[in-house]
Amino acid sequence: MSHPAPAPTRLVHVLLPRFNMLALNGLREPARIANYLSPAPRYHSSLHAADGPRIIASNGTELPCAPLPERLDRHDIIFVSGSWGSEHYRNPALFSWLRLQARAGLRICAVDVGAYILARAGLLSGRLATLHWSYLPGFQEEFPDIDVVEQLFTQDGAMMTCSGGTAGIDLMLTLIQNTHGTPLAGEVSDQMMHHPVRPDHARQRVTLGRGTSELPGPVRATVDLIARNISEPLKVPEIARRVGLSQRQLIREFSKVMGCSVVQFALLMRLQHARVLLVTTDLSIRDVSAASGFNSLAHFAYSFKKCFGKRPSDYRQAWPADEAEPHWPGTLSSLLDSMAVDERAP
Repeated sequence: MSHPAPAPTRLVHVLLPRFNMLALNGLREPARIANYLSPAPRYHSSLHAADGPRIIASNGTELPCAPLPERLDRHDIIFVSGSWGSEHYRNPALFSWLRLQARAGLRICAVDVGAYILARAGLLSGRLATLHWSYLPGFQEEFPDIDVVEQLFTQDGAMMTCSGGTAGIDLMLTLIQNTHGTPLAGEVSDQMMHHPVRPDHARQRVTLGRGTSELPGPVRATVDLIARNISEPLKVPEIARRVGLSQRQLIREFSKVMGCSVVQFALLMRLQHARVLLVTTDLSIRDVSAASGFNSLAHFAYSFKKCFGKRPSDYRQAWPADEAEPHWPGTLSSLLDSMAVDERAP
């Protein structure tokens, strides 16, 4: 006797203004392909918004959206997708709706900068969470009660977070594997030509703008040490000791791979950290300076203007919060190159 196929899992995509289209499709396409490969639908995707019947993505694409659904089943999954501007987004009705669904036991996933929404709804306190790497410093400052990590995605109880970009593909393949088994997940991966499927703890950033291959071990370890000690920078001898190289070896190897000195790279990381704090938090300029490892406010202001072309206060005011496509202030590679040129100038 044949049994009726179970009802498909509903994937409820809640879109915020200027959401990222790549991140959305990275979640929807694996589900669509899983349906294509199965005798009965496994998933049903729907688009929703709390801000009206149409939402414009960060790339200018406009999508029709239904209102937030009133009734969901416990096995359904909610994805809250945000991007530029989500760090300042506040909608009490959406926060209340998310808390209601959480109390009902639904799984909820924040995508890209959508982590701010779950955090403001109080759903990530004491939990592991991630978001796009460029927003991590500001998020950590605003939500010290959340265990923030830089990785592709997290699963902590019923709450999930995804860093955006193509990480949604890996998250969705993991969910397919957990629910429907490895063979189906593997076939979906083959259809997408997405190999290997990356685990949740995989890095968001691999090359840091220096080629397309992963950085050598000692250089990667140096970068990690710098990133973990932004507010209290380590001296080069201490970094060399921790990565197991002589100071001379470290300087030579790092410069060969990165095209700049350890000191130059560390300075740029601190300035990038400060830049994110300026546009995503309400911290004072002095507090941003201290949180970014500068003992002197004057030195911070001088270094920031030299790197980004504006004083910190002017940069904060000029950040294009309402622009459809704000511009990142130069690639990491180009900024490193310009710093190296400045260092060599007479």
